[in-house]
Amino acid sequence: HCDWSIVSTRTNLEVIREIVTNPLIKQSSGLSTPYTAQEQGLDLEPPVRMEEEKEVMEVEERVVEVEHPLPCLSESDTQGIIKGRALFGYVGIEAVLDQMRRKTMKAGFEFNIMVVGQSGLGKSTLVNTLFKSKVSRKSCTPNYEEQISKTVHLQSVSHIIEEKGVKMKLTVIDTPGFGDQINNENCWEPIVQYVNEQYEKYLKEELNVNRKKRIPDSRVHGCVYFLPATGHWLRPIDVEFMRRLGKIVSIVPVIAKADTLTLEERLEFKQRIRQDLQANGIRVYPQKEYDEDAEDRILNDKIRENIPFAVVGTDKEHQVNGNKVLGRKTKWGIIEVENVAHCEFAHLRDLLIRSHLQDLKDVTHNIHYETYRVKRLNESNANGLALSPLTLENGTLEKSDAESHL
Repeated sequence: HCDWSIVSTRTNLEVIREIVTNPLIKQSSGLSTPYTAQEQGLDLEPPVRMEEEKEVMEVEERVVEVEHPLPCLSESDTQGIIKGRALFGYVGIEAVLDQMRRKTMKAGFEFNIMVVGQSGLGKSTLVNTLFKSKVSRKSCTPNYEEQISKTVHLQSVSHIIEEKGVKMKLTVIDTPGFGDQINNENCWEPIVQYVNEQYEKYLKEELNVNRKKRIPDSRVHGCVYFLPATGHWLRPIDVEFMRRLGKIVSIVPVIAKADTLTLEERLEFKQRIRQDLQANGIRVYPQKEYDEDAEDRILNDKIRENIPFAVVGTDKEHQVNGNKVLGRKTKWGIIEVENVAHCEFAHLRDLLIRSHLQDLKDVTHNIHYETYRVKRLNESNANGLALSPLTLENGTLEKSDAESHL
């Protein structure tokens, strides 16, 4: 009996050719059925050197291909990848996607988005347009009156949004008072403090001896930064804010009320902003270093070409060619918000919700929060085992109900 379960790379095709074409060898090896080369699915042409080396194995009277492990896996981790026709029959692995979907639909998920920009740029309107509902703080406050705040203070409002059985807890964090003062020095500090406080809350929940089955997630998953449509360059406050916040949260810059610019002005302004971002080393989402593969790189390159998004927001519908569309009516006509020929709102919506929502959460957890966690644990190790209170921007210590321990 011939044991040829693993054939050497150098002679695999020669051995298989001999077995398939010689009936005596087939009988001696236990292959009683006279398979032809076509039935075996074998290519008996002269061997061609491939980029990816393959081994040929016989499993239960059939010859299958087993590719070498992916680059991210070492040879000690796996013996190969068995897929497609290599399987004896249907296994049902793909059903795990349905399991994950049912579990996610039952539990729901959280998404926390922060909007930052001076008053009058349409932050509340744009958020309402994004989620097709009255979700902004202004929309949820009865008899709301716009007042210029003397200091930056953050306010959040949460909603449960359900669509086709999927539940999402949406939290919108607003930053009234940002950029509205004559002296805006250090106006970003309360925002930096808020982001870090949410990381601290999550970290303490993780370090608790009796952890919750599901840790509430109040971390900021994305920050939409509103730039006024000046048509010039970034202001010093814009540069400083994005430079500081880009290190701890994913920032997506947008040009607010872009309908005040002509198409030529808009293109020139976008180009100037991209030059400013690069010159000042400002990191905006999605960053190139976080692209996982070539497919991600192609998709994200297209997004990066459009940043910053020139957007227009509205919650009013108008009739266009017999159809109701979201748009703003001007003396020149109707600006359709979701028409990419009119503005880039659709690109922003797709990025934040339809294509990159989960990636925003992943980057928050795996990059920004992980950086914060490592820093805090290193600090605690230097000071002893106890996790010391978080020092806030004003030099005070955060109050906690109980001290967590490593």
